[in-house]
Amino acid sequence: MPTRRQILILAAGSTALASVAGITRAQTYPTRPLRILVGFVAGGNFDIVARLIGQWLSEQFHQPVIIENRPGASSNLATEAVVRAPADGYTLLLGGAVNAVNATLYENLGFNFIRDLAPVAGAVRFPNVMTVNASFPARTVPEFIAYAKANPGKINQGSSGNGTTQHLAGVLFKTMTGADFLHIPYKGAAQAITDLLNGEVQVLFEPLPPSIQHIRSGKLRALAVTTAARSEALPDVPTVAEFVAGYEASGWNGLCAPRNTPGEIVGRLNSAINAGFADPKLKARLADLGATPLAGSAADFGKLIAEETEKWGKVIRAGNIKPS
Repeated sequence: MPTRRQILILAAGSTALASVAGITRAQTYPTRPLRILVGFVAGGNFDIVARLIGQWLSEQFHQPVIIENRPGASSNLATEAVVRAPADGYTLLLGGAVNAVNATLYENLGFNFIRDLAPVAGAVRFPNVMTVNASFPARTVPEFIAYAKANPGKINQGSSGNGTTQHLAGVLFKTMTGADFLHIPYKGAAQAITDLLNGEVQVLFEPLPPSIQHIRSGKLRALAVTTAARSEALPDVPTVAEFVAGYEASGWNGLCAPRNTPGEIVGRLNSAINAGFADPKLKARLADLGATPLAGSAADFGKLIAEETEKWGKVIRAGNIKPS
């Protein structure tokens, strides 16, 4: 029988071999095409960001990066597909604030987003923009709050859907200001914006890209952006937090991988994505979307996911919000 010393030597050797194998795997990765799953239809913010990041990774890794749209159940279908995928770095998810919301909004998910996925790298943060029709009486956030309090039941907030981050941005605003308005869910931003233009709803907290052309034309009035800092795309528009201390309700997204994906591969992906944020061409494309890069380590992105899951969980429970 082997002695205790021999067993320890064998164990140490096995550990060393595993470490060398992990380093070798990371050095050769990837050797075949990668897939990035997106839980929404083509053409939206998530899809556009996924294609920009995918193109960058393809150029860095000299491998095709396939963007696979799997819409349905507010990104839960795509998320579960990645959770069940092999943990080899070849199947990734462009997750985001929607996943932090869904963790509380849906009671019977077949996965736990924080437990079952490994954060890889943040991608971008999007401001939502608080907009009203150009004919609306309020021209500033304080005027809007005063008008809402003086006219209870006369303001409708449109959103991209029940339980979306846009809906919850309005719920958070109501909670922090005492303003009163009713929520009207739509099946996407396009119809919500159309009804704001028509006066059917009075306020939106929607992402910047679909709203910005109407803001620049003067058909819609931007009262504020929902990020902690002003948007470079609308530098003269204040933040909600300039009037409501502590308010922040931005959209964000980033890449995640199945749990147990080797740390060496996560690190390689993270380094490649962060390098892209220094590339002038990619930076310019993201800026055109009104997006701010979310540079940082995988641990930084994991911290953001945990904080946002806790934040929106409190809002959902306090508002007794249910999925539609």
